[in-house]
Amino acid sequence: MLESDQVDVRISELYGKRIISNEGKMLGEVKGIMLNLEDGVVSHLLLTDAETFLKSSNPRNEIQKRSIAFKRVKKISETVIVGKE
Repeated sequence: MLESDQVDVRISELYGKRIISNEGKMLGEVKGIMLNLEDGVVSHLLLTDAETFLKSSNPRNEIQKRSIAFKRVKKISETVIVGKE
């Protein structure tokens, strides 16, 4: 989870950032954001645009394959560093 001093990031600043595992593996780039409207928080970083999910016959499966749960985010700077699932 993010440290408390790093949570104040504008959603617009996340778009286009590279997502890298804490082991150094490039996982993709932030193409979209999924929000949890009930809690008012980011739930997932999308590795493809949202339209891809909407066109899919199984959107839930596509989201699992092509997104990163935001709870995995460890640090946000020029890149987004994520930990294991």
